[in-house]
Parts: sequence; C-alpha cells; structure tokens
Amino acid sequence: MNEIELVEQFLAALERGDIEGALALCADDVSYRNVPLPPARGQGEVGRQLRLMDRYTTGFEARMINIAANGPVVMTERIDVLRRGTVAVEFWVCGIFEVRDGEIVLWRDYFDWTTFVAAGVKGAGRAAIGAIQRAVGR
Repeated sequence: MNEIELVEQFLAALERGDIEGALALCADDVSYRNVPLPPARGQGEVGRQLRLMDRYTTGFEARMINIAANGPVVMTERIDVLRRGTVAVEFWVCGIFEVRDGEIVLWRDYFDWTTFVAAGVKGAGRAAIGAIQRAVGR
C-alpha cells in the first residue's frame, strides 16, 4: 500500500473507533501532536491520547478535502467531526503524516483553537434547538 492509502486506512480505523487497528499502522516510536499541545511519543502515549478522545466522544469522522503526498510525507486537509450524543463539532484540520517502512512515524495536526471552540458552541446550539423542536412536536 502506498503512503496515501496508509493514511486513509489509519483515519478510517479511527472513524470506526478501532484504536488498536490505527496503532497497528504506526511505528513503535510514532509521534503525535495536536499543535500547539505537547507531543505524544510512542505507541503507548499515542494510544492513551486516542483512548481518551474515544472515551469522551461517541463518534469521529474525517471528511477529506484534499490529500497529497511528496514521497514519504502525506498532507491532509480535512474537516474533522467529533460527536458526543447529539452534539457534533466540525472543524478544519491540516494533518501532516510521515511514513517510514510502511508505518506512520509522525502525525501532526494543525487547527485553529478559536474555530474549534466556536464549532463547539455551534454544535451545542444545533443540538439544543433540535431538542426544543422535538419537545414541541415539530
């Protein structure tokens, strides 16, 4: 499988909630960073972060806008969707993945925190409006 297919399979595993399947596509010394947060290094730390995200969400989706590779480096531009119950938080993400020997060795995501917080407020508002509409029978 080429580098783009590897990254697509990795994100698909995360969408299925298959943390172990996603980690199986990573090197033992993988580094993951949600910029500007500190990096997680190694499968143990990365797995802990992914399980924490999985514990506090009920779903994840990566809507790919663009994906491109330059040798071992894959760049994704996507809309990530985090769900918790009826709340969906949709925000733009640019991801950089580096692949070595058929494994992801680096995963770095960039997103704007202000946009993320605004998306959370918007998602909560949509969920509240939906609940009110259901309560009044619309």
